[in-house]
Amino acid sequence: MKDASPQTIYLEDYTPFGWRIAEVHLTFRLAPHATRVLSRIRFDPAPDAPEQDFFLHGEDLTLIRAAIDGAEITPALSPQGLRCAVPDGSFTFETEVEIAPAANTALEGLYMSNGMYCTQCEAEGFRKITYYPDRPDVMATFTVRIEGTEPVKLSNGNPGGSGNGYAEWHDPWPKPAYLFALVAGDLVNHPGSFTTMSGKEVALNIWVRPGDENKCAWGMESLIASMRWDEKVYGREYDLDVFNIVAVDDFNMGAMENKGLNVFNSSCVLASPETSTDANFERIEAIIAHEYFHNWTGNRITCRDWFQLCLKEGLTVYRDSQFTSDMRSPEVKRIGDVIDLRARQFPEDQGPLSHPVRPESFQEINNFYTATVYEKGAEVIGMLKRLVGDDAYAKALDLYFDRHDGQACTIEDWLAVFQDSTGRDLTQFKRWYSQPGTPHLSVTEDWQDGTFTLTFAQHTPGQPDAQPQVLPIAVGLLGPNGDEVAPTRVLEMTETRQSFAFDGLGARPVPSILRGFSAPVVLERATSASEKSFLLAHDTDAFNRWEANRDLARACLEAMVTEGTEPDDAWLGALEQVVRDDTLDPAFRALMLALPTQAEMAQHLHANGVTPDPDALYAASESLGNAMAARWSGWLGDLRAACTVDAPYDPGAGQSGKRALGGALLALLTRLDGGAAAQAQFDAADNMTLQLGALGCLVHAGTEHAALARFAEQWRGDRLVMDKWFALQVAATAPENAATRAEALTRHPDFDWKNPNRFRAVFGSLAMNHAGFHARDGRGYRLLADWLIRLDEKNPQTTARMCSVFQTWRRYDNARQALMKAELERLAAKPGLSHDVTEMVTRLLG
Repeated sequence: MKDASPQTIYLEDYTPFGWRIAEVHLTFRLAPHATRVLSRIRFDPAPDAPEQDFFLHGEDLTLIRAAIDGAEITPALSPQGLRCAVPDGSFTFETEVEIAPAANTALEGLYMSNGMYCTQCEAEGFRKITYYPDRPDVMATFTVRIEGTEPVKLSNGNPGGSGNGYAEWHDPWPKPAYLFALVAGDLVNHPGSFTTMSGKEVALNIWVRPGDENKCAWGMESLIASMRWDEKVYGREYDLDVFNIVAVDDFNMGAMENKGLNVFNSSCVLASPETSTDANFERIEAIIAHEYFHNWTGNRITCRDWFQLCLKEGLTVYRDSQFTSDMRSPEVKRIGDVIDLRARQFPEDQGPLSHPVRPESFQEINNFYTATVYEKGAEVIGMLKRLVGDDAYAKALDLYFDRHDGQACTIEDWLAVFQDSTGRDLTQFKRWYSQPGTPHLSVTEDWQDGTFTLTFAQHTPGQPDAQPQVLPIAVGLLGPNGDEVAPTRVLEMTETRQSFAFDGLGARPVPSILRGFSAPVVLERATSASEKSFLLAHDTDAFNRWEANRDLARACLEAMVTEGTEPDDAWLGALEQVVRDDTLDPAFRALMLALPTQAEMAQHLHANGVTPDPDALYAASESLGNAMAARWSGWLGDLRAACTVDAPYDPGAGQSGKRALGGALLALLTRLDGGAAAQAQFDAADNMTLQLGALGCLVHAGTEHAALARFAEQWRGDRLVMDKWFALQVAATAPENAATRAEALTRHPDFDWKNPNRFRAVFGSLAMNHAGFHARDGRGYRLLADWLIRLDEKNPQTTARMCSVFQTWRRYDNARQALMKAELERLAAKPGLSHDVTEMVTRLLG
């Protein structure tokens, strides 16, 4: 743990490192409690760097030996690293250090997971392996020798020599230390191959623990599809002889793009129809693509400093979103992305954790792997592409790769290639990287003599100094009969207030605004329920059709909570027409059936000046769900039967869409039959999508006990399926039982709280059970805080990220605010609190 006060680092203080590294040689002599790491690094003075002391990062290292050009030295050591005098010219720096991977529960640097050695070096984990300038702008080629008894020993790059007890690897591409990786253990591989567009054969492997070999086929298919797509769409070819993926059970994140050796959380690569849901398959496909795409947008071109994190992550998230859209349904993917953005990034942007896409300061960079950097960063890329057009975007990306290959770059470098290739001035657009907050966009209309005028105004709540952003606003117009009279047109808004006219119209149109969610803003427009129903019935833009339905659902729930009204029959009738329209994508229809989450409704009410009551929101959601089921009871069963898939399981969009719609209909049927249909599906299920969906319905109905026992007995040997078992019991249970159930599960013999997946399964699910987490007596808050205090001693990174569930604490009633504030203050008062958690709690408390 870090006891000293955390230091704030500022973007404006960036200074280049004073030396360049010609080459790095590392030798690892593996032992669980006493691994020796020998490094030999060739340093050359950087001619343009300012004069500075020679400092290398290093944490939790035992220095055995240090030498310069063969002569031993005694450097000055601190908890952060070492300093020493160095020659004026080039020199070779050597160290030997000892580390204890088995004792590394923070899962940063070199650690052990179920007997396997593995690494996680992003962002600043390499300094826990050896002394090094652990910063992304220092790039070097690495040669690695691994010595040990483990049968499989992997590192970055291409394999070199190997023999009894050792393996060597060489990565010819310069990389920063955060991309270093090492894995060693008793592993088996699922092999594959890919022929690049230039005819080069690449050996592909997914390495897993024995027994997981039958869960690798989908991961390999996804990898090959990603490689093919990146060649076709971006012209990017893979550049090594091998590409390895390793599945690791203990991992703080989803996956890591280490050059040529991607390390994956097991949950993000292992899949089979029996153990994984359709959502798991889609997520694995997307994450494998994301990490592979980093080979160019992150590895070959990396970040100058960690303030530029969005440069690699925003762009790569956008690329993986494009990929999923091409593999599946662009409309469904876009709706899903916006649901996620609003659930995760909008609250972040509007609360105490708000920060720009490119932050200006941080204490722990691990705390800035956020929805703002990733998802909002991707939205910024999408807006840029919308503004310049597809051809100009492709031309700019080609220039980006040609100009900056092998470099550590900045947002300024990124925008410069667009300015140089398109001639556009992007000075104003750059504000998206520097201004925090979510812009609100209001609109008024005017109709005169065949001209329809839309006047927009933008402002960013909570940001009094915010200047107007560049907003691409996609608009289409519908005629009174529902026909489209003006196709989608992208309006480029640059002023605080700006008008756009549509001429030559025969009748006043109905506007469809912000099609495809063309900018990450909150649209404020006073519209009637009849106009929203019109858009629900006729809009040709799938996103706005879904948005109209979402608006009607929110309005219905808001009225039920604040006015005690009954569910809106007119809206339910309009929704029925969409749900029963078998010409529409079943996945889209399933999305239409999904009600706004209670957390979304709490945010909506708070934005409208109403203090949300979690209990009232839960009651309204349950009442509306029951009304939907009762109203549609005559056809739910038949439509669900029509969603049955008789063919062998396929995780693609066709079958998974049918199962998604069938699952949504089963949830409604369960409200009518007490779980009879769900029990029948559970008993007959031959894939995890059907089995887990049915089990969730049974938990919601309160008739789950026998099924839960059977599920646990069937899957007790599969840790990823058991994560689902833990999570479902907390997420789907009645709010009054949520905290009690979560607490009981922490006493289960299979609850390994040091494993991030298992910890998140219980406590991430508790936070998702909105009324349960926000129980009036504070049980949910206390339970989570108790465990965060405990976890911080072992894994500060996971602890800090879980703290974000408190970011909306100020939007609730005074009593709940006081309870949450008390738990945050209890966290803050913990002796020896990690820097990660200290920064998060300080920001949350404001």
